[in-house]
Amino acid sequence: MLMIATNIASADQPELARGASKVATTFLEELGEAMTREMTERGPVEEIIVCTKLAPDLAGRLSRERGWRVTRVGTRVRNPLLGMPDAWEQRVMAGFTERAAKGKPYAGMTHFEIVTEPDGQYFRFMKPIMVQSKCLLCHGSSDQIPESIRLMLKQQYPFDRAIGYKTSELRGAVSIKQPIEDARGGLLGGQDR
Repeated sequence: MLMIATNIASADQPELARGASKVATTFLEELGEAMTREMTERGPVEEIIVCTKLAPDLAGRLSRERGWRVTRVGTRVRNPLLGMPDAWEQRVMAGFTERAAKGKPYAGMTHFEIVTEPDGQYFRFMKPIMVQSKCLLCHGSSDQIPESIRLMLKQQYPFDRAIGYKTSELRGAVSIKQPIEDARGGLLGGQDR
């Protein structure tokens, strides 16, 4: 079994990364479209509600469709129960920040590798989420966030730490975790998910 994992690690990681990247891009596009729609139709306070409900629902749907864990983690989290990065995710986000400091744009970055954990081996993938100017309405400094939004955030997220960001800063990442056995099955003609 270790031989199979090694073969996947060396030969097929780019193929797995393409699939994971497609899922991460789908997640970000669908979430962005829904948030833009809510902002336009109902205003920024309603956008918070969409983010509160839609992001976990969307991640759950994509996870069930693929059999992977698809989630969004943050550098500073709004909800400590959802979005708290594990040690591997923290290390990868630190690497994204280092690469950005050297001039590489977040837009083109990803990271993937095979990781051995106590319960098995996993293909892990991350794609950064960069702060855009429209994000500052909910994630900017206190003086950038309108009072109505600050009140809603305090109500929805009493332990919120996801404020004080600046445009082009790393906000977090889409994180994907796939068991190697599932990856092996998919690459060797197994079941599509």
